[in-house]
Amino acid sequence: MYCNILLLLSLFGVSRCCLQDQASAYRFTGAVCRLTYPAAVVLNDKTTKVIEAAFKHARYPSMKGEKYIRFMGKVFYGLENLEIQNLTIGKSAFELLPGEGISMEISNVSALFRGTIHYGYGNWLINITNSVDFEVESNIDLGINPKLYCGRDRVAADTSDCFLNFHKLHLHLQGDKEPNWLKKLFTDFVTFTVKLVIKGQICKEINKVANILADFIQDTAEQFLSDGDISVDIGVTAAPQITANYVESYHKGLTNYNNMSAVINNSAFHPSQLTENRMLYFWISDNILCLNSIASLPQLLFHFILCLDFQCLTESASPEFRVWSSSVPWLNTSTSGTTVWAQASAQIFCGSPHIPALFFKTVPFQTQAVHFLEIELTRLLDKQGTNLFDIFNPEVIPQDGFSVIQMDFGFPHHLLVEFLKKTLQ
Repeated sequence: MYCNILLLLSLFGVSRCCLQDQASAYRFTGAVCRLTYPAAVVLNDKTTKVIEAAFKHARYPSMKGEKYIRFMGKVFYGLENLEIQNLTIGKSAFELLPGEGISMEISNVSALFRGTIHYGYGNWLINITNSVDFEVESNIDLGINPKLYCGRDRVAADTSDCFLNFHKLHLHLQGDKEPNWLKKLFTDFVTFTVKLVIKGQICKEINKVANILADFIQDTAEQFLSDGDISVDIGVTAAPQITANYVESYHKGLTNYNNMSAVINNSAFHPSQLTENRMLYFWISDNILCLNSIASLPQLLFHFILCLDFQCLTESASPEFRVWSSSVPWLNTSTSGTTVWAQASAQIFCGSPHIPALFFKTVPFQTQAVHFLEIELTRLLDKQGTNLFDIFNPEVIPQDGFSVIQMDFGFPHHLLVEFLKKTLQ
């Protein structure tokens, strides 16, 4: 479930390092994601698929050992080609630990491990070497206490607090024709080795998969939030906050367009602005959206230019129209709608590429649209593919200086399948 939480914590995210004090980081935060407990319950249902991938994708190293046995001398043995088959996972449970992390328990993991034992023993009279295939039936409970933190300017997971409890380890040698003393020796060796190797490799693989998933989703999030020359920096400003009722992450949300970037140093965010009634919340500062209006300036001016110099544009062999923003646009949301203030400059070249036939600058102008924000956000996210997600009853709620997007959801299984395919390649 912690891996899947990263899926949604990462949907929104010049560089500023993570601040230790979350309250201090609020003023630099342009976007916030809050995932409530009911959403975590939904995500937990998919946890077994991620754990299953970790078990199957883990690579188990060869192990060697030796032991002196009276009258036999030294017995050398090694374990190779250990692989897992017939994996089944029972159920998973979790708990949000305020200020600490997430406690997870994966119970009743049944797996069949197969491999080969090479051994040799003897003395000055006799020397025997042989190999035998084996199977180990196992039943395991897995416990993980992941911590979410700032890693490389993104949300990352530390799953080093990981443990396995083995309720069953039953060794079967191929044919069971080996001497009883040898079988007992191998049983002790294989039991110890399997416990050691599996714990180390599984916990290592879970941590690897968690962070691969984090990068996969945050890369996907950046693609969702890009539109032509417009992109959004989703880097985190502070480590995620965990309470008993929700997990919350804080992101820069700096909009970039044609080498221009929004600046956020006085954000209005406060946790009290979000509730816990829906599954997923996004808090978005006006600063994220202000540069989006730059891309719309040519459309706003084009009709005006045609009226001013229609003859130039139609009779010139190579007319050229250049337009740019004279100042950084300012967008403001409120309960009554969305307002954009902007100023633009334009040039028309009709024959000479160096001497404009017309140059002018607009006075600051404003446009207002009550439903602009909801329509444009929906258009952008649908264009980038988020309409493929199982989103229910989304709402965009404009407030003074920021907007809140709230929704319920079903976990997008196709996204998990795509991730697992890439992970297991």
